[in-house]
Parts: sequence; C-alpha cells; structure tokens
Amino acid sequence: MDSCAKDTKGEDMAAGGVAAIRRTRIRKVGAGAPLQWLAGAWGDMGRAPFAFLFYGLTIGLVSLWFCWALFRFNAAFWVLALTCGFVFVAPMLAMGLFEAGRIIERGGKPSLGRMLFVRDAVRQDIAYLGLALLLIYFLWSRFAQIVYGLSTWRLHRTVEEFIAYAVGTPEGHAMLIAGSIIGGVMAFFTYCLVVVSTPMLLDRKTNVFVAVATSFGAVAQNFRPLLLWALIIVAFVLLAAATGFLGFTLIFPWLGLASWRAYRDLVEAPAA
Repeated sequence: MDSCAKDTKGEDMAAGGVAAIRRTRIRKVGAGAPLQWLAGAWGDMGRAPFAFLFYGLTIGLVSLWFCWALFRFNAAFWVLALTCGFVFVAPMLAMGLFEAGRIIERGGKPSLGRMLFVRDAVRQDIAYLGLALLLIYFLWSRFAQIVYGLSTWRLHRTVEEFIAYAVGTPEGHAMLIAGSIIGGVMAFFTYCLVVVSTPMLLDRKTNVFVAVATSFGAVAQNFRPLLLWALIIVAFVLLAAATGFLGFTLIFPWLGLASWRAYRDLVEAPAA
C-alpha cells in the first residue's frame, strides 16, 4: 500500500508539473527586444546608482583578485579557462539585481541591503539550479584541461609562455579553436537553461523543472532575439575582461537589470 501511495503521489507531482508548464505562457518578442531591455535597464540604474555600482564593483574586484592570484602562482591556463567559464555562475551572482528589478517594477527604490540579502533566493529549487550550474562549471574546466593536455606535451608555467604558445603556434591555434567550440556549445546550453529560469524562480513559487522547461521554451520560440541577446552578453563580458574585470562595475548591474526585463517580457505574469 505504501508503494502504491508513493507511486500515486509521484504521478500527481508529475501531472502538476506538466500542468504548470502548460499554464506558463511565453510571449513572442521582436528582433530588437534585447536593445529595448538594455535601454530600459539603463534607466533603471538611475533609481539607485550607488547601490548598483557598488554591487558591480564588488563582482569586478573579486574577479580581479581571483585572476591576480592565478597569475601570481603562474597558473596561466586557468586564467583563460575560468574567465571563459564565468558565464556558468554569473546568473546566480545576479540574484540581487533580479530582486532590484522586481522592486523597481513595483514602484520602489532598491537598497544595497535588499540586493545583498535576497530572502526569496533562499529556496531549495534555487539551490538545485545553482548546484547544476556549479557541476557544469566543473565539467567545463575538466574539458578545458583535456583540450589543453591533448594539444601540447609540455606545461606552460608562466603567462608569457602560455600566451606565446596559444597565439604563436599551430597547436595553440588548434587548442583555442577546439576549446571555443566545446565551450561555446556548453555555454549556449547553460544560457538556454538559465535565461528565464533564474529570475523566474526568484519571482514565482514554482519548481526548478518548470522554470527550466520554460527557459528552453522561451529560447525555442524566440531563437533569433535570444541569440542576439546571448551575443550581446558575451560581448559585454569580453569587454569587462579586457578592462581587468573592473568594467563589471557598470556592465554587471546593467546586464542583470536587462535580464530581469527580458524575463518579464518573455514570460507572461501569472493570474492573480
């Protein structure tokens, strides 16, 4: 009897999840929607500029310190690998910005305290999504090690040696191409996984499976605009990396607020 009850409960949960996915309506957006999200987010930053710039500066300084530590110990390869892998964990770091976007949407003014301590983010389903992103991040780092190991027989201990190898040798070029292809596929999969699900889990009392299914559905129904949005995010992250990550002071909160606007534009608000 216990096993029958468990089976029935599992079937009810599965049916409930399918029903929740069907009730979630995804909107079609125009090709220029990502530019509108950026424009709206730029205006949102004026609501609490100090708080947003402090949030972004914190992310930038932590990233800069992390890379400096790797340079200090001559872990040149890991600087490149972990910089490219930043996109796998960035959505969880933007939770405070999603909360700020929700507050602004309701007519309030976000404070730094509300952005740093997001009570609604302390949820089991958000923890599951964060764990999945962390596992993808570790998997990417392992793939990067394999690509590097298969491309050369020697270990480049200094930054200068690694850059000279990557830029100036055919083996280095092959490593960069293979790493870019593998990393690009994993990054786009991760993007499809989180582009809607991360803010959705913060905004609604839904489970991680419904949020992830909605995220993939949003990309499938709006492939061209969301592909443009992905390219914009990559371009901004590369720009921030080129400034020693200090560019995150402005770029990270801007992208975070724009991502909230993207979610609200793509997913119809639930009925009251």
